Amino acid sequence: MGAAFLMATSAIGPGFLTQTTVFTQQLAASFGFVILTTILLDIVAQLNIWRVIAVTELRAQELSNKLLPGLGYFLAALIVLGGIAFNIGNIAGAGLGLQVTTGLDPAIGAGTSCLVALFIFSLKDAGAVLDAFTKLLGILMIILTLYIAFSSNPPLLEAAQQTIIPATIDATAIVTIVGGTVGGYISFAGAHRLLDAGISGRENLPQVNQSAVTGIVVTGVMRCILFLAALGVIAGGASLDAANPPASVFKIAAGNIGYRFFGIVMWCASITSVVGAAYTSVTFIKTFHPLIEKHQRLVTALLIIFSTVVFVFIGKPVQVLVLAGALNGLILPIALAVILIASRKSRLTGNYHHPVWMQVSGWLVVGIMSWLSMLLLRSWIL
Repeated sequence: MGAAFLMATSAIGPGFLTQTTVFTQQLAASFGFVILTTILLDIVAQLNIWRVIAVTELRAQELSNKLLPGLGYFLAALIVLGGIAFNIGNIAGAGLGLQVTTGLDPAIGAGTSCLVALFIFSLKDAGAVLDAFTKLLGILMIILTLYIAFSSNPPLLEAAQQTIIPATIDATAIVTIVGGTVGGYISFAGAHRLLDAGISGRENLPQVNQSAVTGIVVTGVMRCILFLAALGVIAGGASLDAANPPASVFKIAAGNIGYRFFGIVMWCASITSVVGAAYTSVTFIKTFHPLIEKHQRLVTALLIIFSTVVFVFIGKPVQVLVLAGALNGLILPIALAVILIASRKSRLTGNYHHPVWMQVSGWLVVGIMSWLSMLLLRSWIL
């Protein structure tokens, strides 16, 4: 459960809140189809990745290097750079959340949030605290957003109908949402956490399956609730603030108390993403040198401090954050393809036989995401 919530809360960050609201504004009830499609794609991707990592008992970069020397370093570079870019935005989101809730200056709020994250990783039993922290704040986010969804009175029947038969299908939305849920470092956050917790091997595959699916379900539930909250506000004829769409959803639906709730949700989403991104990024490099492994807490702290300093002195790098989100979607087919190829190598998996349906569905996801990614790249170029 700790690994599931680490993955889920890593996905639920400031970008998650903004993307969900913006796409609901653009696609209205049809965004329900995007959510359903991405949940199915996410489950297939996570089951393939988590199972192969658990069976081989190798982190993604180690597995990649054994498959093709140097590939692991390339994958780690993509993951860590994306994780740093996202963490700058996550720190900014944490500062904004505390500003809404307490009135603190965003820079001071970001610094305070940085200290909270550093405190968690400084504890002797940081892993257990990390698990409890992400579970508690994940549940709190869902409860507060559920209140807003009820307050906005969304058109549930229309949402249900267009989830199955959409009026509009948007490739950019699917790539962005999948990338924001299981792209980049998020793909491996829970799987690497399971390895660190000693849950691996064929005998633990039922737990691995349950954890992977639970992580996607938690993320999907949060996105559905936020979608309904935004849809209710939009269907009511209200206009969202372009500068901060999710905040306006909370405020329009429930007034000042809703705005305060947004601050809490934003801080919870941001701080859990900060610790998730930092933790997972370091798991991608700690196997490259014994000194990194020995001082991984220090390296994690430095990554968080660096992200905070960049935000405080330079400001929120919106363009970098948006670009990193889209690139996460482009990274997924590469990472998943590597995992699927590795699953067929007996020198890596031993006598484990990866289920045929998972291989077929996994390659289907690789194909779909590659095609959608090409459409997205084409739209950027043109």
